[in-house]
Amino acid sequence: LKEKTEDLKRERQLAEDLLHQMLPKSVAKQLRKRQKVEAENYDQVTIFFSDIVGFTSIAASCTPLQVVEMLNNLYVCFDSRIDSYDVYKVETIGDAYMVVSGLPERNGTKHADEIAKMSLDLVAAVGQVVIPHMPTGRLQLRAGVHTGTSALGIALRFFHLCLTGVSLPCIFSGPCVAGVVGYKMPRYCLFGDTVNTASRMESTSLPQKIHISSATYDALLTDDAYEIELRGEIEVKGKGKMKTYWLLGNKNYSIQN
Repeated sequence: LKEKTEDLKRERQLAEDLLHQMLPKSVAKQLRKRQKVEAENYDQVTIFFSDIVGFTSIAASCTPLQVVEMLNNLYVCFDSRIDSYDVYKVETIGDAYMVVSGLPERNGTKHADEIAKMSLDLVAAVGQVVIPHMPTGRLQLRAGVHTGTSALGIALRFFHLCLTGVSLPCIFSGPCVAGVVGYKMPRYCLFGDTVNTASRMESTSLPQKIHISSATYDALLTDDAYEIELRGEIEVKGKGKMKTYWLLGNKNYSIQN
């Protein structure tokens, strides 16, 4: 009986560990208690999307098993690196990798900085990923980041301008709604224009570049160590013309090996 009890405890712990890998701990806790998980609104978040440049043609020249092995090597590398930042990996779909900061745990105004440093790290790291069946080949990443701008942020920025005559970067973002979708295989999903715009930043990016929106640019201006270059106005599907930037580096931040 004692052995069976211990086995049951181990199995329960394994199930909990797996649930925590699929969902945020706070959400997993509610599900274990059979509580309804309410969707939640977050006003201050920054979202990162990336994909592999030329993934379709790379996959076409590989076997399915080789594709899985390649993606596994890449994501094991990424997953180990993002642990150093205050971020949450939302999902991977094929070669797409999505990360957010500012939810499910709110972190004030740190979200843009956390994602920016993580982005620089991942873009540098992708070149170190070994492709077993293509030992001389190297993957390239295309990345996009958006912070968004909430009505509250605009109001506070205008209020500050009226009082001081000086406009400071305003780090408010959103809106973004996060919640659990599904029952048999629940997923923690993000919804809102912030998500869509971040995705557009990625799809209009270039190889080994981090494409950021003007809102993310504003948020990063609080740290003058960031090296940012104006890209200019580009046509963005569903958005029209947008002024965007390239995030190049940070003088005070060294990428981990």
